[in-house]
Amino acid sequence: MAGPPDIVHAPRPGAEGLSEPMRSRWSTSVYDDQHTLTRDEIDRLLHAAQWAPSAGNSQPWVFFVCERGSANHERLVARLSRGNSGWVPRASVVFVTAAHVSTGADEDAPAYSDYALYDVGQAAAHLTLQARSMGLHSHQFAGFDHEALAADLDLPATHVLLTGIAIGVRGDAADVDERTADRDRRIRERVGLDEVARAGTWTQAWTEGWS
Repeated sequence: MAGPPDIVHAPRPGAEGLSEPMRSRWSTSVYDDQHTLTRDEIDRLLHAAQWAPSAGNSQPWVFFVCERGSANHERLVARLSRGNSGWVPRASVVFVTAAHVSTGADEDAPAYSDYALYDVGQAAAHLTLQARSMGLHSHQFAGFDHEALAADLDLPATHVLLTGIAIGVRGDAADVDERTADRDRRIRERVGLDEVARAGTWTQAWTEGWS
């Protein structure tokens, strides 16, 4: 969904050739607090995460569904950081991700998967791209009391909470505080490929590999 004309987001230089929904994905902070999602829509988002790749098909992810107005939503809102408490509650739904990292509660218990965190990240990415394909926006965050929320959710010792994923449709910036509105006005930029890709060893940037 298009934002106000003063907002400069993707496609930025380097994103023009990307396919949808990657090209138009960005993290909004101004949500419509009247918008809701159907059970079918939420299931579709979860199915997208469900079919993400994982090491040995281990699927080390759990998504706590926090629909606005639900008990889980109240638990999450009570544990949000100050910086996130103004905008996260307005989203239609928030998914809190957890990773299955251990086979037992003991400190020396073997890891469930050496790639659990990586795989949960892939599942989260699948979910956010599915959201964009449905005309929704998402914003991932980590600013909440992880330990307290884990206790509220009865999370077992074999798992760790990672992040939240707020999802909904864009709202009116006039309905939120100026700090939240400013989040959506920030120009989205990315560091260059010479900083994130290597053509050979660490000191040879990818862009140096081309004449």
